[in-house]
Amino acid sequence: MAQKYLMKGNEAIAEAAIRAGCKLFFGYPITPQTELSEYMAKNMPKREGLSLQAESEVAAINMVLGASAAGARVMTSTSGPGISLKSEGISYIVGSDLPCVIVNVQRGGPGLGGIQPAQSDYNQATKALGHGDMHLIVLAPASVQEMATLTGEAFDLADIYRTPVMLLADGALGQMMEPVDFEEKPHRALPKKDWACTGHGGSRKHNIVNSLYIEPEVLEKTVVDRFKKYEQIEQNEVKYEEYLTEDAEIIIVAYGITSRIAKTAVRNAREKGIKAGLFRPITLYPFPEKQLDALADKENIKTFLSVEMNMGQMVKDVKLAISCKKDVYHFGRTGGVIPTPDEILTNIEKYVGGAK
Repeated sequence: MAQKYLMKGNEAIAEAAIRAGCKLFFGYPITPQTELSEYMAKNMPKREGLSLQAESEVAAINMVLGASAAGARVMTSTSGPGISLKSEGISYIVGSDLPCVIVNVQRGGPGLGGIQPAQSDYNQATKALGHGDMHLIVLAPASVQEMATLTGEAFDLADIYRTPVMLLADGALGQMMEPVDFEEKPHRALPKKDWACTGHGGSRKHNIVNSLYIEPEVLEKTVVDRFKKYEQIEQNEVKYEEYLTEDAEIIIVAYGITSRIAKTAVRNAREKGIKAGLFRPITLYPFPEKQLDALADKENIKTFLSVEMNMGQMVKDVKLAISCKKDVYHFGRTGGVIPTPDEILTNIEKYVGGAK
């Protein structure tokens, strides 16, 4: 039987990263992810790694760029305001086709906002994280176990597709404690990093890491080729969970910590005779569009309800995914307020059956 450890979500990410072969961590403290940085600072030196607190978020993300260019498995972590500061560097990393893992343990915003859990960085992560035509793979854990498992998966996906991968968590998952099995993640075949700038001793031509293309035709081809890679990611890497959707009349769409609360609301609705189900995106990019669209084609499903800890960011993606075939509503709390199962149940009762 595999050994389990009782850990905070932030610590589980850090331990999983070390076990995944992360040798370099560059970060800057910010609530509610600081335990992650502290864990790396304590444990990386003991395990042949380096953890460094940079002078700023801007410096940290550029250190990530340099380490990744040299072929290292490297990670940074922060919360929403820090991601905003890192966005230019993230765009440079994407433009250089470099792998890394970026952790965002979300808090309320905009501005400094508050230190309580939120999901208000969904648009930032999936739509606007840096300038230019670009995507990041975005993974959304819903438990401390998934914080660990998806961290290992994030490093593999980054290396396979030569792209940054973001783990989009929140303050509740970062601070809560649950048992973790670090052996749960499956192993994937990884490509050689023959593109890395590691010195060549005259045995091959120079490797150059670059995101500047002077000729527009060259830049266009580079971007188009990158989007072909995104098509492969959309084809192969979609992750999601369905719960009681087979006979459901209303589907709750929720991710992260909110999906766990929504699952309780679905069970409570079932006890009252309401046929509710849950669809949980695990990859926010690539978004599980085809799977949601297939649910929308089912005659028994009348309504979708997007439940989020924000003012309605994912709801637009749900509408697009199902081509507005069915009614889509939103219920959310924001500012660091976590919705309750009773609040979600009230909205299920309000919207079940379609337009009101």
